[in-house]
Amino acid sequence: MAAAAAAAATSSFPSARRERTRTRSWAWSARPSLVSLRSGALLRVRAAAEPAPAFHSVTAFAPATVANLGPGFDFLGCAVADASLSLGDTVTATLDPTLPPGTVSIASVTSPSRPHLAARLSKDPLRNCAGVAAIAALRALGVRSHAVSIQLTKGLPLGSGLGSSAASAAAAAKAVDALFGSRLGRDDLVLAGLESEKAVSGFHADNIAPAILGGFVLVRSYEPFHLVPLASPPGLRLHLVLVTPDFEAPTSKMRAALPKEVGVQQHVRNSSQAAALVAGVLQGDAGLIGSAMSSDGIVEPSRAPLIPGMVAVKAAALQAGALGCTISGAGPTAVAVIDGEEKGEEVGGRMVDAFWSAGKLKATATVAQLDRHGARVIATTALG
Repeated sequence: MAAAAAAAATSSFPSARRERTRTRSWAWSARPSLVSLRSGALLRVRAAAEPAPAFHSVTAFAPATVANLGPGFDFLGCAVADASLSLGDTVTATLDPTLPPGTVSIASVTSPSRPHLAARLSKDPLRNCAGVAAIAALRALGVRSHAVSIQLTKGLPLGSGLGSSAASAAAAAKAVDALFGSRLGRDDLVLAGLESEKAVSGFHADNIAPAILGGFVLVRSYEPFHLVPLASPPGLRLHLVLVTPDFEAPTSKMRAALPKEVGVQQHVRNSSQAAALVAGVLQGDAGLIGSAMSSDGIVEPSRAPLIPGMVAVKAAALQAGALGCTISGAGPTAVAVIDGEEKGEEVGGRMVDAFWSAGKLKATATVAQLDRHGARVIATTALG
């Protein structure tokens, strides 16, 4: 989240003038414009009518996400959460009259379940995923007369393959937007989060889109920007077993391992599996979702050797009755699909054991369900 975030935040807004303050806040002066994140993907600046605050503070939660889903590299993802909302990140955005107007500042970064993690994250808003997304949302809204401070609470580990950076960005964008009356459209919220994501892990929306929209999301194109939410039947009892080893897999390293060329036969096979996965979602067929998710022949074979024990973990999940298993995002989390949560404990236990026996890695298992809501406001404080 370091220098790359600062550089990307600066270069993405050519019509904005930024100045760093001693409070590590960010300021801008803007002309009405369309800010290009990349050719065709535009974040509209609403500078014509500055919105008034709707609340004094807003707290938003954004869930973990599983990107790629096997054969859907960089274009398929889904949101997952547990009942306690511990599987995700929370951001509180507060009006702060002690800061210069038009600025964003990070007041605190905490991680109750992983205290050591907070110290690794910068409080500089240009070097923090939540800060970059808050800046982008504030600018898209056209807010110039009010300052915002944000508090980030991390529920997700870093480098886990669970969309940690996307959860921070999604929660921040949602909180800032709600603070000023929830004026941004769906795509603008995603693009605000994507501004943060591209600085950390590259220009791909398969984490940030489901983190904001919830459910399954297909990223059809960036030029023009087009997201396709995939509505699964309400009766789909899809649960996912997420097993995270004590091991970090930086996205940059995992992307560097991918093949530079792909054969036609591999392309055809992976495309058919991705199409089958989409069909499974739309039809509510958990078996087809799991089978297709397990059938990636391009990305998973390149990344699995970099995660100690991953091959054995997948085999253990399938032997225990999982409908499918693959790497979540860039890893190292392994994700298994089960129909209902009854088998969750057994499948998770077998996967944890396999990580230890084959990879000598300690791991934790969580049984989650498909999160159909995405980023949402969970608390507000009234003005005055």
